[in-house]
Amino acid sequence: MTDSTHPTYERPPTYAVELPGCIPSYEIDDAKKTYKHQYSNIYYMRLQLLRSFVQTRAKAKWKDVAGNPPYTERVLEVNKGELCYIIGTIYMEMPLKPNVMDDIASDLAIPPPPPLTKFHSAEDAVMIEDESGRIQLIGDRLKKANLVTGVIVGALGMETNDGGFEVADLCYAGMPPQEADPDVPPPGKGEDKMDVDDGGEPHELIAFVSGLSLDEENCNDINLVMLAEFLVGEMDTKTSSRISRLVIAGNSLAPIVLLPLEEEELDNNKAWKNQEVINISTVPTLQLGAFMLEVARTMPIHLIPGPTDPSGAILPQQRVPRGMFGRVHEYGTFACETNPVYLRIAAGEGTESETETEVDTETEADVDGTRRKAPRPPPSFSRTFLVNSGQPLDDMYKYVLSPPTTRIEMAENSLRWRHMAPTAPDTLWCHPYFDLEPFILPVTPDFYVVGNQPEFSTELIEDDDEFEGKRRCRIVLVPEFSKTGSLVLVNLRTLEATCMRIGTKGFAVKDKKAQELAEQRRREKEQEVKDQTEPREPPRKSTQMPEALDDDEMD
Repeated sequence: MTDSTHPTYERPPTYAVELPGCIPSYEIDDAKKTYKHQYSNIYYMRLQLLRSFVQTRAKAKWKDVAGNPPYTERVLEVNKGELCYIIGTIYMEMPLKPNVMDDIASDLAIPPPPPLTKFHSAEDAVMIEDESGRIQLIGDRLKKANLVTGVIVGALGMETNDGGFEVADLCYAGMPPQEADPDVPPPGKGEDKMDVDDGGEPHELIAFVSGLSLDEENCNDINLVMLAEFLVGEMDTKTSSRISRLVIAGNSLAPIVLLPLEEEELDNNKAWKNQEVINISTVPTLQLGAFMLEVARTMPIHLIPGPTDPSGAILPQQRVPRGMFGRVHEYGTFACETNPVYLRIAAGEGTESETETEVDTETEADVDGTRRKAPRPPPSFSRTFLVNSGQPLDDMYKYVLSPPTTRIEMAENSLRWRHMAPTAPDTLWCHPYFDLEPFILPVTPDFYVVGNQPEFSTELIEDDDEFEGKRRCRIVLVPEFSKTGSLVLVNLRTLEATCMRIGTKGFAVKDKKAQELAEQRRREKEQEVKDQTEPREPPRKSTQMPEALDDDEMD
């Protein structure tokens, strides 16, 4: 018998579907895992692939300009005083930008300068280059352009007597096309529609969190316990029951700490003087596994690596080995992803039978955590997510003056540039691809999610033109959970996004009893992790010799 005062909620089912062939995979197989190629191949491929888009838009944009400016195919063939437009790759000449001398200094054991949070200065110069050479761009139009190295642009202007190219206007590749879902209701506008409950079919929510930053000091933090309780429905059942899956967008583990050697160790080994050691503990990893195990029992999880996680340092970061997180690796609802990653999430019909199908199929995940391709009922609609752990945006933000430029503006610029990480490989490490440029955006995602940002921010970007048709994308900046206690929820149907505060960083525990209960749960989870870390010895056979029998006993 059901108690009417305690209603029962069911999670609306969603599942990951196969991506279209135009979307690149960020997995690097053994055939491509080579570092002998030059990075110039990336710039060459980028210019060749994006030049036609820029040229088409530039021709249409400047067709009514007086004098009908022609397109000059090579930047070094411009004529002085003649209005024209050129297309090339931006290179920012910045005195504060890192250079090879820093690497030489580190090799010679010279103390390197402290890392800079900004490359921008008054001495910066903007260059544009192609296969023929390089020319400097000048003019007031550049002040508000917020250009960074690696962007493919079209520049309208003329060469001056000083040899510079004075820019009158700029043109970019524009947002790529977007697959339309005619059956999906239009995105909500104005007031946030996240809490609409009209008694009909519940809207599917996708939860995003980043920057858990677990270490030995905070791996048993109350905020993490409360986050797990909220996701599984122990705190706010009505809201959490609408969350269909969780995406962890990088930096789940804290950075590795370098510690100076102890005095005794220095005495024992004089050769290690002035050296540092790495302090590594398995407790944070197991605690992360315990957290994901609790959540994976109720919903699918996508784990994306970040710069502090055990994955390669260069983009694209490969999947974290799923076996290192304990029992959660046995669950098909747990998937390790690359960074960046495209996800296509489809919504089900919300019926009991389809929910059972979701669970059964999720358990058929491959061992490496790849998404399922088992047959499904036709989805009512699906959304495309582009998610990364924040490195591209963090690096682009170093190039611009802020304020007034904001991070959400730079994220929007990357969509209009049709490139997710233009500063790679100049100041952002990436794999030396030879015959492709995977960071070019082939489609406009429905959601562009960036993790590990200082604060929450979101904006719906819309565009409509004769070239690519109508496009819209919800940009979401996910803050670091360890610093803000923030969890971001996005509505799969309306494209709305909202930020929730979880744990003591978001609100104070109101009474002593609730605080004691939270502390008790924290200790219980700490004991679970301790039980996993302690080795279990198999039962030993007795090695004690049996006592000698008396003659009477032998008889």
